[in-house]
Amino acid sequence: MSTPKRDPSEVRRRLLNEAARVLSEGGPAALSARRLAKEAETSTMAVYTHFGSMPELVRALTREGFDRFLVRVEAVARNDDPVAELAELCGVYQAFARAERDVYAVLFGGSTLLGFTLTDEDRAMGVAVLRHPRDAIRRCIAAGRFRRDADPDLLVRQLFCQMHGLAQLDHVGYLVGAHGPDRVLAAMIHDFAVAAGDPAAAATRSVAAGLGRGDSPA
Repeated sequence: MSTPKRDPSEVRRRLLNEAARVLSEGGPAALSARRLAKEAETSTMAVYTHFGSMPELVRALTREGFDRFLVRVEAVARNDDPVAELAELCGVYQAFARAERDVYAVLFGGSTLLGFTLTDEDRAMGVAVLRHPRDAIRRCIAAGRFRRDADPDLLVRQLFCQMHGLAQLDHVGYLVGAHGPDRVLAAMIHDFAVAAGDPAAAATRSVAAGLGRGDSPA
């Protein structure tokens, strides 16, 4: 009795998931076509059939990762309360980092993997993720919640640094006890909004509303 053929798209996804796991756990030196094929329960030929080379596999993994990230980000609906929308986007960021730990580590863990260096085109995918919180910040300014002279491009990069730091510390298990990652996330967004000019009481309400919606960890 012959073994049924596996769906090529499923094989490709398994290879990408296993590549992310191996890279996250062992770094570039741990990744080989033979190991990847074994972990994904396929052949080494499948690796080259789907990706052509190992650097191209890493490129495909980067693009796939950002696509998965954007699916979550773009599911956040426009909110009449832009601070709540911004909070929800931050919650989505942390939810993605937790649900896709290995993929997240590949996306934001370093710029060079297996001889593969991110190009401007590759980096543009990461910038596309920032577009959504940046636009929410612009609406916060337009609504009078943030200072009129605030720079949305600078603010979104500050927020990105904070979100990445929180995700990294959460990943390695440093945020334990009463001040766990969800509590830190809420406080971080609240303080970010207040520093940008939002009244503290309004920020408290909006952050609670935003983190209570959709795909957020809180």
